Amino acid sequence: MRPAQFGILLASVAFAAGPALAEKIFVSNEKGNTVTVLDGASHEVIHTIEGMQRPRGITASPDGKHVYVCASDDNLVRVYDAETYEELPSLPSGPDPELFVLHPSGNPLYIANEDDNIVTVVDVETRQVLAEVPVGVEPEGMGVSPDGKIVVNTSETTNMAHMIDTETYEIVANVLVDSRPRFAQYTPDGKFLLVSAEIGGTVSVIDTATNEIVKKIGFEVPGVLPEALQPVGVRVTADGAKAYVALGPANRVAVVDLGTLEVTDYLLVGQRVWQLAFSPDGKLLYTTNGNSNDISIIDVATDKVLKSVQVGEQPWGVVAVP
Repeated sequence: MRPAQFGILLASVAFAAGPALAEKIFVSNEKGNTVTVLDGASHEVIHTIEGMQRPRGITASPDGKHVYVCASDDNLVRVYDAETYEELPSLPSGPDPELFVLHPSGNPLYIANEDDNIVTVVDVETRQVLAEVPVGVEPEGMGVSPDGKIVVNTSETTNMAHMIDTETYEIVANVLVDSRPRFAQYTPDGKFLLVSAEIGGTVSVIDTATNEIVKKIGFEVPGVLPEALQPVGVRVTADGAKAYVALGPANRVAVVDLGTLEVTDYLLVGQRVWQLAFSPDGKLLYTTNGNSNDISIIDVATDKVLKSVQVGEQPWGVVAVP
């Protein structure tokens, strides 16, 4: 083999064996009508997706190929190729989709329709509506159990968490929580469900075996008025050790020890922190800060806020895609 040919071969092998590209972070900007895309390594803005009205909830397929966006004022779910940003055929959603959750398998998608008081179930491959499940007034939060057997909807005005069987689409339990429940998040072992109540100012911890509330976690920050402590987004670490709770206009993220169910810290982030998402490796937590038009980046191991990055106008949801 000639030296030049050998050099080319070595270069090709080195390229093939090189590190994979870092993940991307997708942020829905409710007022800006855009989705901001950031590089997961540099945290620099690399693209802006346009052409949607009032994007809020955002998630990605388990394989990271597709990004789904609740385009609330378009009354549909927009779908994008995560690599090329090409818009793919949309999914029907019912009116005013706000939040949704994918089945752990990646199909179907469960969508909260605030104006119609229903949860719409959509097959993401055939783009067909599989079911419409009546729930309480102003459905908002969505969560799904790790085994995919139960999907949860929270209704803002009824103040309930509705447990829906994913096989029959029947409600199998209702749990009364505090005022204006916003988000539902299971622990990784599926034993507990955390439901945030924005106006009630609490996170209800529900035992999934009994559907009984075992504790209501409250929040207190010196110098912050109690009415500003409004729990919204919730995320739990993969090991089930900690939960992070976005506290809205308090501009804080609460850190909760899930062993003791006690708050251990409050992290100062941007203004009106709304939703949260982990990086794919779980080492970073991203927060959307609606009034400061940025995201904050938190180191999960140390619970330190590393930096903030400007995105679009009124960021609402966030998802990190490998």
